[in-house]
Amino acid sequence: MIKLFIKKLLFVLFTGLAVSGFMACEEEFLSPDAGKKLVFSQDTLAFDTVFTTVGSATSKILVYNPHNKAFKINNVSLSGGSASSFRINVDGAVSANNSFNDIVIGAKDSLYIFVEVTINPLQENAPVLVQDSIMFTYGNSRQRVLLEAYGQDMIPLKDFKIKNDMTFSADKPYLVYGDLIVDSAKTLTLSPGCRLYFHNNARLIVYGNLRAEGNYEAPVFMLGDRLDKIRFVTPLPYKYVSGQWGGVYLLSKTGQHVLKHVNISSGYVGIYFYNDDLRYRPDLKIESSVIHNALLYNVVALNGDLTVANSEISNSGSYTVFLSGGRHKFYHCTVANYFNLSPAQPVSRDKTPAVMLMDLNRTLPMETVFENCIVTGTSTYEFTLASKFQDKYKGNISNSYIRRPEPSELAIYKDIHWYQQNDTVFKNTRFDYEKGRYFDFTPDSVSPARGLANPVVAAQFPLDLHGKSRLADGAPDAGAYEWYPVSDIE
Repeated sequence: MIKLFIKKLLFVLFTGLAVSGFMACEEEFLSPDAGKKLVFSQDTLAFDTVFTTVGSATSKILVYNPHNKAFKINNVSLSGGSASSFRINVDGAVSANNSFNDIVIGAKDSLYIFVEVTINPLQENAPVLVQDSIMFTYGNSRQRVLLEAYGQDMIPLKDFKIKNDMTFSADKPYLVYGDLIVDSAKTLTLSPGCRLYFHNNARLIVYGNLRAEGNYEAPVFMLGDRLDKIRFVTPLPYKYVSGQWGGVYLLSKTGQHVLKHVNISSGYVGIYFYNDDLRYRPDLKIESSVIHNALLYNVVALNGDLTVANSEISNSGSYTVFLSGGRHKFYHCTVANYFNLSPAQPVSRDKTPAVMLMDLNRTLPMETVFENCIVTGTSTYEFTLASKFQDKYKGNISNSYIRRPEPSELAIYKDIHWYQQNDTVFKNTRFDYEKGRYFDFTPDSVSPARGLANPVVAAQFPLDLHGKSRLADGAPDAGAYEWYPVSDIE
C-alpha cells in the first residue's frame, strides 16, 4: 500500500511540473502589431565631453514593459553597428556588432542597457558632436533612443619632461598621465585659454619656472580629467569632488612664477610652493585667479615670497592658506573654507584654520600683509598667527573681515571687522546639487564686507574677479568680489 501511494504521489508531482513547464513555455506575448510600446527611462542619453581614444564611463538606460503580457523584441541594435563609436550591453550580454535578437521583457518587468563610447581622433580643435541610436524592432514597429556625445581631441602627455622652454597653446586640451615635469631653469608658459586635464594622481611639478598667463576672456584651467557625473538621483559632476588629481608643485629654489587668470580646482592640493634652501628666495605672483576645492591644502608657501591679488582661495580639507617663511602679501582676496557644506567630499574638513601663519625657526624671516580681504569659513577660528613673539611680528592686516574672536595682540591689525554670530557674509555658502546651487562668494547685500575696503588699495585693482568695477559706488568691498544687484548680473 505504501509503495502504491508513493507511486501515485510521484505521478501527480511529475504531471504538475510538466503542466507548469508547458504553461511557462507557452507564456503569452503581446501581439507585435497591437500598437503597444516600450517605455524608456530617457529618450536621449547624452554623455559629457569625451576625450578621443579614451573610453567614457558607463551609462545606462532602463527599458520598461508596462503591459500585462510579456513583450518580445525581435532585435535591439545600434544603427551604426560594429562601426559605431558607442557600445551596448543588453542585460549583461555583449555583441561584436552591437546587435541582439529575441529579447523578452516579462509583464510589468524591465531590463537595463549599458552604454559606453570611445571616439576616434577627429582632427578638430573644438568638440564635435557624435550621435547614434539604439533601435528596438518588434513586428512592423520600431522605437529608438538617441545617443549623443561630444568628442574632444586632446594632446596626451604621459610622464612628460620639459627639457627646454616650452609654450602650451589653447588649440587643444592637454591630458596628463603621471607627472608633467618642468626641468631646472626651464620655463613652461601656458597661453590664454590653455586647458590641462590631469588623470588620477597626476601632478605638475616645476623645478624651473611656471608662467600661466590667461586673461578674463580666456583663463587657464587645471583640473581633473573626469568630465562625467556621479550617478546620484540628481547626477553630480566629478569636477565638484576634491582629490581628482595631484596638484601643482613649485619646487625651484630660484623659481619666478606668475599665475594670472588661472582656475585650479579639485586636486589633492592646489599649489605647493616650497623651498628648503634659506640662501634663496623664490617668488610666486597670483592674480585674478581661483584656487578651489582641494582635498588637503589650497595654497602652501614655505620659504618664498608670495603675492596674491584679486583672487579666491576656497574650500579645502585642511589649511586653505598655509604660510611659513618669506614675505606674503594678499590684496582683495577671499579666503573661504566651507568644505564640509558640500555633499561631494570624500573626507570631512579637519580642525585647522583657513589661514595659518607659522613663524618657526629655520625659516626665512616672515612678513605678512592682508589688505581688503575676507577670511572666513565654518570654524570659529579661521585666522591663526603662531609666533613666539606675536607683538613683534611684522605685518599689516587691515580693512578686512576675519572670522575669529578679536585677539588681544593688536599690533598688526587695523580696521578689522571681527566675526559676529549673525553675520551673513556671502550669497551662498553651501552646495545644493539637487537644486543646482553652487557656492557663491560674492558679498551678500547685508555683508559686513561691504564698504570695508581701503579705497587707495582698491584703486590698484579697479576690477573685481567678475570684471565688475570696485570703484563705481565709491565704497569698495573687501574680498575678491564686489557686491552688485542681481539685475546687473543678468
